[in-house]
Amino acid sequence: MKRLLIIPLLIIALFSCGNNEIVIENVDGYTLLRQTKGQTLGFTTAPIIEFDGYAFKDLNRNGELDAYEDWRLPVQERTADLASRMTLEEICGLMLYSKAVDADSAGLSAFQKNLLIDDHIRHMLVRNVASPAIGAAWSNAVQALCESARLGIPSNNSTDPRNYTNGAANMNDYKPELDGEFDPSGENDISKWPREMGLAATFDMDIIRAHGEIVSAEYRALGITTALSPQADVASDPRWRRFYGTFSEDPYLCRDISQAYCDAFQTTPGSKTGWGYQSVNCMVKHWPGGGTGEGGRDAHFGIGKYAVYPGGRFDLGLIPFVDGAFNLPGKTKMASAVMPYYTISYGQDPSGENVGNGFSHYIIQELLRDKYHYEGVVCTDWGIVRDYEKVYRHKGKPWGMETATEAERRLKVFEAGCDQLGGVYEIEPSLEAFRLWEKKYGKESARERFEMSARRLLLNIFRVGLFENPYVSPENAAAMVGCKEYVAAGYEAQLKSVIMVKNHDGALPLKKRLKVYEPLRHVPAGLTHWQKPTREYDEYPISKELLSQYYEVSDTPEEADFAIVPIKTPIGHWGYITPESDDKEGHYQPISLQWSPYTATAAREVSLAGGDPTESSANRSYRGYTEISSNATDMDLVRTTGEAMDGKPVIVVVMAERPFVPADIEPYASSVLITFGVSNNAVLDIISGKFEPCGLLPCQMPADMKTVEEQCEDVPCDMRCYTDADGNNWDLAFGLNWSGRINDARVGKYGKK
Repeated sequence: MKRLLIIPLLIIALFSCGNNEIVIENVDGYTLLRQTKGQTLGFTTAPIIEFDGYAFKDLNRNGELDAYEDWRLPVQERTADLASRMTLEEICGLMLYSKAVDADSAGLSAFQKNLLIDDHIRHMLVRNVASPAIGAAWSNAVQALCESARLGIPSNNSTDPRNYTNGAANMNDYKPELDGEFDPSGENDISKWPREMGLAATFDMDIIRAHGEIVSAEYRALGITTALSPQADVASDPRWRRFYGTFSEDPYLCRDISQAYCDAFQTTPGSKTGWGYQSVNCMVKHWPGGGTGEGGRDAHFGIGKYAVYPGGRFDLGLIPFVDGAFNLPGKTKMASAVMPYYTISYGQDPSGENVGNGFSHYIIQELLRDKYHYEGVVCTDWGIVRDYEKVYRHKGKPWGMETATEAERRLKVFEAGCDQLGGVYEIEPSLEAFRLWEKKYGKESARERFEMSARRLLLNIFRVGLFENPYVSPENAAAMVGCKEYVAAGYEAQLKSVIMVKNHDGALPLKKRLKVYEPLRHVPAGLTHWQKPTREYDEYPISKELLSQYYEVSDTPEEADFAIVPIKTPIGHWGYITPESDDKEGHYQPISLQWSPYTATAAREVSLAGGDPTESSANRSYRGYTEISSNATDMDLVRTTGEAMDGKPVIVVVMAERPFVPADIEPYASSVLITFGVSNNAVLDIISGKFEPCGLLPCQMPADMKTVEEQCEDVPCDMRCYTDADGNNWDLAFGLNWSGRINDARVGKYGKK
């Protein structure tokens, strides 16, 4: 017997359905129904059905308890039932991912409403969040609108990594130039951890697990249920722009961190399946590894579309996925989603086809699904079905499918075995792809194929509890996100990630109240990786206000006891010099890891891969061309400060994004600290001796650019490493503490094998 429960307009109401006591409470603009014998339900407009003494949400408002509404049933049965009820338009919308949207108010913009209703989008990528409370309220507005739709399917909100300082100090004394797809400046109230490469520098899986548990708790408080992370790529080429977002160049360190990361994010303690209200889906990226672009070029542009394997080690890039993210020790078993990279894995498909990984039947169906038995969602990287214009323009990334229509590209994606299109939010081309599938394989096959992807996508929404309660408390978000306990854990990780690679004659630590000199850093005008102009400016990377909390600040080197010189790793071009006009062609350029000018005399005469409809030559060699880093002024600053200090300690802090050639700056430094996205407070706590450095290099530091050119893009740890004036070799897992070289249990576990 079933009956409709009428929810009273009271703050708290009590019902008794046999042995099942029900408490109903109106909170934060939604209603919570708690039952002693069943699931807690959160809702706004959906009717509640009582059946067999339990309460259920009647999401499709048909007065019946349908299988997908019955929380007692296995999730596989629920997903199959719901997928069978969906219209083609609803399925096509489910198979899309919104572009980045902002939670800058408690309400929804007209565009956001259109995404959810007109295009049936149920995967929203959240970018900036005005505050934790506003973020939670915005999420509730999204879920209320979704609940009002025909089937009441909730939204699986997601985010790129957002718990990082990106160099900004805890007291916001330093704000770097932003260069990326995610703008962290709108997210101020959240725990701050080192960047991924900084997490790797700790070599500590307990820190990784703590990071996953805390960050996933903050995400759930904000209404976020999918993390577009971790980035499990093996950073085997040191020039790759996204090096900083990986977990090192060692595939086994990447494996262990990816495994601990996903397990912590996805596991709800005490759950029989591991899934529940504390779980966050992980979308691990970028299958089968994105760190092997020829010449270190980035596949966001056509200039970097080819991944190459001169060392024959395609297999190494798979290790963090197959043995890590797809092999979790916890009950969730494997990362619930995976994202292929933009690149063409050149020469790897036995059929001879060379298309982007998201289009490749070999890479997705034959390798990922058939050989390695991956069962989760496969979502393409952003915009691979979009049109593009030139190899140097940041537009679509349809590598290998440049001349096809968008509908044909979508068909190719679905034929490859992918379930979802990242950053694409119009359903019409997907409907056309469905019609193309019908024409090619038959109507029954088309519905079966699209419904298969719908089941996979719905499973990740069901397992985190969104069908029962997608709502979150803004009050709780304000209290939990960025709470003292979480911030303290993140800050401890920052401290443990700082790597001291030089400490000549025990220059560090330096006691507080000494006099410190920090030279003014000049940043020339330039271009971001996205080819957008940046302004010229001068700055003190560490503010005098913050410095004065540790030391007396001197305006001249003569009066100072020591100097601090914060600089950035070399900022070169992106591997290509753009032409003066579109009717001409540019030329390929070396990506330099040194501040001083570099001429690529040792580069390949003929590239391993090449070819593009907009280029006249398939040879992408840059041999003989010269690159000058736009921040060569950082090298000059270290040298002039060293000379001005006249033998007094000079502490160089390299705010790193990838490896660099130390020869340009090391001889002029008494001590060198390397950081990957930590606050200036953490740096000063190390320099002043409040905390002893314990970080280890998660990558090799090359002796020179010749060894960079000679290394294989697909082989990690294959460079000659830099040896400094004290005889220390800056290899993977090298680091110093106050006593000298660190030689604990972490050292020797990873590296050359």
